[in-house]
Amino acid sequence: MDNQDTPRGVAWHYGDPLVEQRAPFVVDRSDRVVAKVSGSDRLSFLNNLLSQKLDDLVSSDNSDDAAWVQRREALNLDAQGRVLQHMTVWAVGDEVYVECARAGSQELFDYLQKMIFWSDVQIEITDLAIVTTVSDSPAEPLDCCVASASYPLGVASGPLVTDLLVERSALLDAASLLVEQGYRLAGLMAWEAERVMAVMPEVGVDTDTTTIPHETYAFVKDQRAVHFDKGCYRGQETVARVHFLGRSPRTLVQVYLDGSVPKLPAPGTPITAGGTRSVGVLGTVVDHADFGPIGLALLKRSAVGKQLAAGECALSVETDTADLEETKGAGREAIERLRGGK
Repeated sequence: MDNQDTPRGVAWHYGDPLVEQRAPFVVDRSDRVVAKVSGSDRLSFLNNLLSQKLDDLVSSDNSDDAAWVQRREALNLDAQGRVLQHMTVWAVGDEVYVECARAGSQELFDYLQKMIFWSDVQIEITDLAIVTTVSDSPAEPLDCCVASASYPLGVASGPLVTDLLVERSALLDAASLLVEQGYRLAGLMAWEAERVMAVMPEVGVDTDTTTIPHETYAFVKDQRAVHFDKGCYRGQETVARVHFLGRSPRTLVQVYLDGSVPKLPAPGTPITAGGTRSVGVLGTVVDHADFGPIGLALLKRSAVGKQLAAGECALSVETDTADLEETKGAGREAIERLRGGK
């Protein structure tokens, strides 16, 4: 693929896409949108609306360090518990920021704005941008950086990611400083390859209009984006029902694609088993430096291990990424005891 801008407005690569995937590297993720949420009710307001527990997200009100930073991931769900947006909530000193993908951002911030009512909350889009490093150690904070936070990209293993929040006008300076520190400049393709390996979805690409949180292990593992013991929020009934009584019928998995086909299937291509039966849909597809074409797929659990294809392209599932645990929720076990089940 030629060096070009993606539809998201950042470079896909800088001329050597497979070499760029070798960590440590730095990638421009300024296609994301960052909004500032201020006012005395900012944390309780977000806590009441989103899937994550946020009312105890520490800011400098409780810290001696004005530069102290905490981040948590959260989801915005509809009334049926379907995933609408995935975001990161940052507490930076007295400030709270909500960062999300550009796609769906207008819908998210319109929703938050409509729900303010009498709360002491103000929401404004900022001119902040995200620069991300991928390495085996956290990136050092930069003088031009508003905040930074490090976290593992995957739920089990994988690289350590550091997101740096910078003014958009300082984006090039931040990238240049990181390159001087030894990070390779990489395009978004390198980030997408790491994201697929970590089975971390991009909402709207790797999910559909009926996706619920439990279909994505990365959202629910260790309550990464969904908290199971907080109070009510929109969509919480579905989350609780699946968590305590059953499991989702589908699961997001990493797949390997047959690179010998003339053209790789596009995101949204139906996945079939046995040539005819539809069992899922293909999401992100990207060339990995070591594994060739890989992708994410939302599959029926019963389809894992079957012979699969997306159009004319054969697929195989990385079974280690499939959430196939047979454990029963506490609610289901209680029902079976009441019914005399084992």
